[in-house]
Amino acid sequence: MTISGEAKLAGVSGWPVAHSLSPRLHGYWIAEHRLDAAYVPLAIAPEDFAPALTMLPKLGFRGINVTLPHKEAAFRLTSEHDPAALATGAVNTIVFDKGKAIGRNTDVLGFSAMLRDQVPQSLMSKTAVVLGAGGAARAVVGALQSMGLAHVKVVNRTPEKAVAIRELFGTSVDPIPWNDANAALAGADLLVNTTSLGMRGQPDLDFDLSSLPGHAVVIDIVYRPLETTLLTQAKHRGLRTVDGLGMLMHQARLAFAGWFGVEPKVTPTLRAHLVAALKAR
Repeated sequence: MTISGEAKLAGVSGWPVAHSLSPRLHGYWIAEHRLDAAYVPLAIAPEDFAPALTMLPKLGFRGINVTLPHKEAAFRLTSEHDPAALATGAVNTIVFDKGKAIGRNTDVLGFSAMLRDQVPQSLMSKTAVVLGAGGAARAVVGALQSMGLAHVKVVNRTPEKAVAIRELFGTSVDPIPWNDANAALAGADLLVNTTSLGMRGQPDLDFDLSSLPGHAVVIDIVYRPLETTLLTQAKHRGLRTVDGLGMLMHQARLAFAGWFGVEPKVTPTLRAHLVAALKAR
């Protein structure tokens, strides 16, 4: 499908960004809806993110997705925020509209939708362990709280960032030092990895999962590789696992609607398209 000189533009910004499946995902929907549009990867170093954000709307961009390590910077650099962004202090979607950069957090609703699809409702009032304390972790904690989880333990190498999440979300959140991660798993119903550990090119996330109950669900928001070391370990224990594609697809749907005015659908065919793209690399 060709595009014209009036094509609507969007993209994904990160450092690095070559691993991102978002161009394949949004490209699928652009073709499905026969839009005059394009979605491109934007590798932007942290020190260049602020000036790039100023230039993108001048270049015709309707908006961008924001991934590691820019989500908290994107919150600071946007002038208006939706409730999810305000609640988390992190932005993963920016819409440029009438000279304003509007910050949204579609990760919260994206993770919530993935939970509803793939996690038993009986676990939605219990205890979760979240690994990491960046922008993705804030979205996950916000989603878990909105769905009624009573207790969330946030495990992070930098204690101050885990404490900051407690200050955002209240006393139902416990900051846990990284060295105490294995002990924190005892009695947990959900384990969610929001770090880049396990992503292709990064060190593995290698945990002893023996203290997790047999009914626990292990979720890794990493999707490259689709089955991380963490998920492999969980399967060996007979635990239910959820990979990162569900969250990716559901959060993208809301962003796409904000830029292009069309609300696409998350379907098994879309997932198969993305899995094939992962296998081809």
